[in-house]
Amino acid sequence: MLDVLFLALALSMDAFAVSIGLGAKLVGQTNKLTALAIKAGLYFGVAQALMPFIGFLGGHGVLGWVEGYAPYIAFVLLLFIGGKMIYESFVEGIEEDFCQITHRVMLTLAIATSVDAMAAGFSLPLLDVDPFLACALIGIVTFLFSFLGVFIGRKSGTWLESKAELLGGLVLIGIAFKFLLV
Repeated sequence: MLDVLFLALALSMDAFAVSIGLGAKLVGQTNKLTALAIKAGLYFGVAQALMPFIGFLGGHGVLGWVEGYAPYIAFVLLLFIGGKMIYESFVEGIEEDFCQITHRVMLTLAIATSVDAMAAGFSLPLLDVDPFLACALIGIVTFLFSFLGVFIGRKSGTWLESKAELLGGLVLIGIAFKFLLV
């Protein structure tokens, strides 16, 4: 279960980073802060809970065919996702392209930040955990980080945004190497 918690923390870093960027856009608009924090938490939390489950279903379906190679496939997927997150920590955030934070924008951001979670969901059958519990934990952790990220972004600006993505990428790479050692 500790592996799932680390996975949840790592996967939530994308949404956390975007939430920090969204909160930074609201400097001077304290009346909209709590509503945006709840909206970010719900959109990102639900998306991050659903996408790994979709990945789990796909991974569970093909596990019989690739069972001998499954740890290597999980390693490559998590290494790629972690590397992508590290790369993204050095480039501009997507949320800076949006002028207004509408439901459509939030849905787009939620899907964009959770695609990695779907790929990571392919590794869930290897962790020997209840997939519903794992996905719920990922969703709850993401909700909390996204909710807090809006408030942190308002206070700190965007300087913390890239560090969150970098940390998430490094944790995913660590989990990837763990699959090789098991």
